[in-house]
Amino acid sequence: MPQAQASPQLLLLAEPLVREGLSGLLGGAGYRLALRIEELVGAPVLVVWDVAATLPAATLLRELEQLRGRWPGAGLLLLLAADAPYPSTWLLQLPVEGLLQQGEPEELTRAVATLLAGGRVVELRPLGGPRAAAEPEALPGAVGLGQWLLQSGLAQIEAERRRCHQWLELADRGGLARLLLRGRLRELAAARRLLLWLWGPIAMAWPEVLPDPAPAAPLPLPPTASSTAITLRQRTAEGVWQAIQERLVAASSGELTNASGQLLALEGLSPVHRRDLLLALISQLDLLVLRLRQEQLRGEELQERWLQLQPDLRRLALRAMAGEYVQLPQEGSLLPVADTLSASADLQISDPELPTPLPMLAALVQAQPLLVDGRLLAPDEPLALLQLEALIANWLIRSAELISAELLACCSTWPELRRYLLCADLLATRNLERLRNQLNAQQRWSSVFERPVQLYESQRLLYRLEGGTIVTVQLTEPRDAELRQLGWLQQLVTLALEARDALAPQVHGALRRIGDLVVVVLTQVIGRAIGLIGRGIVQGMGRSFGRS
Repeated sequence: MPQAQASPQLLLLAEPLVREGLSGLLGGAGYRLALRIEELVGAPVLVVWDVAATLPAATLLRELEQLRGRWPGAGLLLLLAADAPYPSTWLLQLPVEGLLQQGEPEELTRAVATLLAGGRVVELRPLGGPRAAAEPEALPGAVGLGQWLLQSGLAQIEAERRRCHQWLELADRGGLARLLLRGRLRELAAARRLLLWLWGPIAMAWPEVLPDPAPAAPLPLPPTASSTAITLRQRTAEGVWQAIQERLVAASSGELTNASGQLLALEGLSPVHRRDLLLALISQLDLLVLRLRQEQLRGEELQERWLQLQPDLRRLALRAMAGEYVQLPQEGSLLPVADTLSASADLQISDPELPTPLPMLAALVQAQPLLVDGRLLAPDEPLALLQLEALIANWLIRSAELISAELLACCSTWPELRRYLLCADLLATRNLERLRNQLNAQQRWSSVFERPVQLYESQRLLYRLEGGTIVTVQLTEPRDAELRQLGWLQQLVTLALEARDALAPQVHGALRRIGDLVVVVLTQVIGRAIGLIGRGIVQGMGRSFGRS
């Protein structure tokens, strides 16, 4: 076998000192290394480029285009320093197969092996973290006479929110204190929405996003304040789903924290069953994706098949979470938990806030491009993969919410089931019923007020898993068809928003004219009158002193 086939040829582009270190690290792995372009024998299989931190972004992009033009079939691996001045969102759009920022030696060898096998690797660890806590939140476009009230009120709410999060992180906080703190966070979220509704742009009022510890970036861009790690072993539909599945399993395996600003029924389950439910849904989704690939459906048929199989998927996940062989007493007899819950739970309901599943299914099943920020990207592109992961995570959280709400309803009539499935705080009937009432009230408020606002503003609320934390992001997409299907009460909400937008300039102009009139009256009329009175008093006092 020729030597070129036995050992791939790598081209190292770096400063001399860094190049020697890379040569010693990769040379022992059996690769043929070219430390300079003159040492190449034919075209390289992979170009490893250690980018200097002072290189301008335009120059970096131009150099990448030249490397692509010179060796079209070669892969590109960029090595970045921790203080690289490039934003993560810009780096994810570069035409390269590998990005490694502040990487360890073993990560570099694994990345090279993955790229040579046809995969993709992204490891971004920016040195610059989130903005300082004391930095005020930027509020572009805040209008109205109460701009100062808006900014000061939001600053006070943000300070109180951070204080509550610090208390939540303390290890000695018990169950009751944690419930009180989470209630306080929901009160702060409602107060912030009210302030934004009164004085700020309406687009900022709903829904409230309580990030922890930094605001989540809107889709399709990933959060720049945290690290981004993507490893694709194969740049196919199977490889993309495998990478997303591994990331979701890792995010669901630990203890979940709710930083969405919404009350979730999933929080009522014990941490073990909460984790088991999410992992069961991921496992059933894996089987469903494999089944859809075998059926080879396309278009509307694929979407209809997906919707048809959703109740069975939820039922299988519910049985896997409950345990096939677990039995609990009820009124003097032992009942199988899985069978009883599967028969009594209504899993046919659907969530109207779930986006159309066809783009997600087409990317997972057929590797079709995904529309991201107005561009069609292959599913293995980092931005497309992150948006695809957000769509799947949203389906995962919302499906778990539907199942958890049914479980809470079953537990209300089966006391023994509470000890098995729910948190210790919900063993009391009063606490369980309070939670169910709060969830129902939140759902009604969302259906009557929040959803019409989101439809009118073409916004969709997505749940996402970030490092064991449930956060929310806003996805902008046309929702005119859903807007036309609203009931009369929901349409009144949209009409009120439209009237507010139409009347706001006139009201603002009228208030400004009234303010100008008040200024004129105070300065020109009342002020002059006061001045004349004061002058008369002074003159009278002067005459009195003159006579004396």
